[in-house]
Amino acid sequence: MTVLTPEQHGAKAHSDGGWDSTAPGYVPVQTRDARFTSVEHDDFPAVKGIENDWKLTPVARIRPLLDDALDGAPYDYTVTEGASVSWIERTDARIGAAGTPEDRGSANAWSSFDQALAITLTGEEHVDIVLTRDSLGTSPRAAHTVITAKPNSRGTVILRSSGDAHLAENVEIVVEEGAALTVVAVQEWSDASTQLSSHFAQVGRNASLKHIVVTLGGSVVRLNPSVHLSGEGAQGDLFGLYFADAGQHFEQRVYLHHQAANTVGRVNYKGALQGEGAHTVWVGDVLIGPQASGTDSYEQNRNLVLSEGTRADSIPNLEIETGDILGAGHASATGRFDDEQLFYLQARGISEAEARRLVVIGFLAEIVQKVGNAELEAHLHAAIEKELAS
Repeated sequence: MTVLTPEQHGAKAHSDGGWDSTAPGYVPVQTRDARFTSVEHDDFPAVKGIENDWKLTPVARIRPLLDDALDGAPYDYTVTEGASVSWIERTDARIGAAGTPEDRGSANAWSSFDQALAITLTGEEHVDIVLTRDSLGTSPRAAHTVITAKPNSRGTVILRSSGDAHLAENVEIVVEEGAALTVVAVQEWSDASTQLSSHFAQVGRNASLKHIVVTLGGSVVRLNPSVHLSGEGAQGDLFGLYFADAGQHFEQRVYLHHQAANTVGRVNYKGALQGEGAHTVWVGDVLIGPQASGTDSYEQNRNLVLSEGTRADSIPNLEIETGDILGAGHASATGRFDDEQLFYLQARGISEAEARRLVVIGFLAEIVQKVGNAELEAHLHAAIEKELAS
């Protein structure tokens, strides 16, 4: 019998295997919820770019967010009325209520922030809260946001980000019993900006969360939503839209965990790519736990390739730990324009260029319509038009 050693052929341990462990009875990670977590930056090994979670990411371009000291001071923002918004201390009980970092970038942000920005919704009448930040600057910095929807509250929180930034951040979302919350994160950073962002959410009994990610700007933007349907009857709808131009890298790693019984989950991300070196990554993990009987879950990712020289990685994963479910499935597709759609439009006197524009707009409009805020939806439609024109 031949025994392989970790050093054979220069092989080293990597973050998702653990095959080199000498601990008695050690069992490598088997399910998505068993990953190592810590709020301490130094508890995570240095990222080499060959690890399963990082091998598709241009690590060199985000190295300062992974390894360097980050400025965690409060930043300037503007916010509309309708909710309680304030800075809170690290010792506040709300910190850590939704989740814990699973990677080095998230832990660096967690270790570095001075105060967290807390947004709290309490009323049963729906409110729209728009928080805007556009002056974070060019130095690496950290941020932490806590969004809480109190029992039976209703509201939409829109986080709009633009301008220059090199940002590592964590966003915690807690949706308490009977509440209905929509969170929309819009990234329209400058061309040189980078961002590592982890969103953690806990959705309580008979509560619902609609989580929407829109990424249209930045050099490297990696945003990872992690949503736990922890209360019976909880619902999670996770949507995403991204448009990558030449040289841009947009990455989303989505995790939807059905923990409680009779939960419903939907994941739908759509992206478009054009220009040499445009690269998108979508990894969708759905875990249906052993207590999640009656689960109804589906995830999908669609990518529309508009030019040569682009790359779209799409990896759906589904784990089921109970046989008592209503349904579960996943799908992924990446391709060019549908020739039949173009032919149909051109046969009605529409030029090829206009036909292509209409197909792209129609493809992405499904996600834009989920926002539920007329002003932001109009802005996003205009932004997509601008992307196509460029």
